[in-house]
Amino acid sequence: MRVSRSLTIKQMAMVAGVSMVFVFIFCVILLFHFLQQNRYNTATQLESIARSVREPLSAAILKADIPEAETILKQIKPAGVVSRADVVLPNQFQALRVRFIAEHPVPITITRFFELPIQITLPIYSLERPANPQPLAYLVLQADSWRTYKFILSTLSMLVTTYLLLSLMITVAITWCINRLIVHPLRKLSAELNALSAQESIGHQLTLPGHHFDDEIGVLVRSYNRNQQMLLRQLEEMNLQSTRFPVSELPNKAFLMAMLEQTVARQKPTALMIVSCETLRDTAGVLQESQREVLLVTLVEKLKSVLSPHMMLAQVSGYDFAIIANGVQEPWHAMTLGKQALTVINERVPLNGIQLRPNANIGVAMFYGDLSAGQLYHRAMSAVTSAQRKGKNQIQFFDPEQMELAQQRLTQESDILTALDQGEFALWLQPQVAIDSGELVSAEALLRVRQPDGSWDLPQGLIERIESCGLMVTVGYWVLEESCRLLAAWQSRGIMLPLSVNLSAMQLLHHDMLPDMLALLNRYRIAPQTMILEVTESRHIDDPKAAVEILRPLRNAGVRIALDDFGMGYAGLSQLHHMKSLPVDMLKIDKMFVEGLPEDDSMVSAIIHLARSLELHIIAEGVETQAQREWLAAAGVEVAQGFLFDRATSADQFEHRYLAASERVEKS
Repeated sequence: MRVSRSLTIKQMAMVAGVSMVFVFIFCVILLFHFLQQNRYNTATQLESIARSVREPLSAAILKADIPEAETILKQIKPAGVVSRADVVLPNQFQALRVRFIAEHPVPITITRFFELPIQITLPIYSLERPANPQPLAYLVLQADSWRTYKFILSTLSMLVTTYLLLSLMITVAITWCINRLIVHPLRKLSAELNALSAQESIGHQLTLPGHHFDDEIGVLVRSYNRNQQMLLRQLEEMNLQSTRFPVSELPNKAFLMAMLEQTVARQKPTALMIVSCETLRDTAGVLQESQREVLLVTLVEKLKSVLSPHMMLAQVSGYDFAIIANGVQEPWHAMTLGKQALTVINERVPLNGIQLRPNANIGVAMFYGDLSAGQLYHRAMSAVTSAQRKGKNQIQFFDPEQMELAQQRLTQESDILTALDQGEFALWLQPQVAIDSGELVSAEALLRVRQPDGSWDLPQGLIERIESCGLMVTVGYWVLEESCRLLAAWQSRGIMLPLSVNLSAMQLLHHDMLPDMLALLNRYRIAPQTMILEVTESRHIDDPKAAVEILRPLRNAGVRIALDDFGMGYAGLSQLHHMKSLPVDMLKIDKMFVEGLPEDDSMVSAIIHLARSLELHIIAEGVETQAQREWLAAAGVEVAQGFLFDRATSADQFEHRYLAASERVEKS
């Protein structure tokens, strides 16, 4: 192999280009510096000449003797500097002009850019100076622009020549150094690799160039040699394994059945998946044995890449694999795992110049404690046979109802994600008011979905479907980001109204929750104490220590924490030891208990007493009657929300109803 463009030429071109840029900058700076010095020297000479004739010239002008004044001006020795002398009266009338040197034309661009010609103006006073002398006239001397123009050209040519030679020397020096340090060693390594045959390339060790033991080239050579050694060991192990096992060292069918027996004995829901690779069957007798071995090893590695550590992969025939998917309890989960397996299997596999795109079919049998190991295996094999009848890359469940449930589940997941991407989700706001005065103190963000008729509502069971689809973290992050965006918009207008956002226990304990929330607060610059996270009770918090480790940094960052629907779920009175460990600021009384007021007040009274003992603020939700409000106010509850005050409305309606008036008051 030969290079089309040498690295030496590329580096010379790059160094030369960078040098030319700096040469241009230096030349411009130095040219203006030298020109400024020349202007100063010329102006000094002109001023000296003008002062030598100022006294006799003032006497002649005072006598109004123009011929004598002209004679005095003609006595000036231009010395190649002065091109013209003028006498100008105070009323700007030119009384006299004398030329000394014939003026040569100078390009207009030069005269404008370098502000030519150079002139000095010297006032001429009467010899008898009064208290406030007024000049009789002005002597204006003008330097020869052609002389300055030649100075500019000579200086520029000198600078360009000098620095071009300097840049050439720098380019050659840098290129020579880089050539010796980098290009020559790389050229030597490339020639060594290019001279190797296909058989010699496996396990070959490069020779480390001299004086490169501790630099990047040394690291490159050592890394290459180490990788070659690892590759050689892997090939030796594969050759050794191929002598012991006909295809691979995966567990065989006997081992699989033994593991299925243990799975059945544990009586835990799981799934058995049979992956039948049609490509392995179709290439039998077509590919060489070594090529089929490489294809088999590649497929095994791809299947392992999508499996969890507690799942097991076995090979039950020359082209069938079995997966005991421990932890898979629902058909949709098995469907998702099967699609991941098909995705990696369908990737192209290069085999000595041949590009194969393998295909497979998957059969799934779910185990819920009512089958033997043999029955479970036969069901999975029956399912994969049904999948093969439908075509390539098919997934089929043994039980048609399970297949339908899995497809429905995946359809629900797709519908939720599509609605989220297409803006079908929105946040509506419900006011939280001071229970005594009815004054707005905060708002709660509530999720709404656009309905087919154009209205907005929260369909019954939507939150449960989002949780079952595993999308609570995705949808919850969208809610958090929209809430932060809304708060940032308010605060940019000077509105510091707090906003409460619901946070499920599943979302709270997610490993990305804390960094994501802190990043949102920092990105939108949310003011402290204006974001309130309401930990909902759709699921129990089984690990209160983990919740504390997440909530405490959020609280330290200025986020207030509320326990939503207090009295239900993990925050119930039966699990107060969990609640005591959580860093919370307020409790929300569940509307189920508020509905019974004022007749049944035992539970609400206990909650209020508990909150006071823990010095927590109290919010009552679901307040719908005046009697409920009066009872809660008398009991010392500070904040309430519910239909009695207002229903949830869109963000625009909420701002128009509650925030527009306050903005007008602040502006006035």
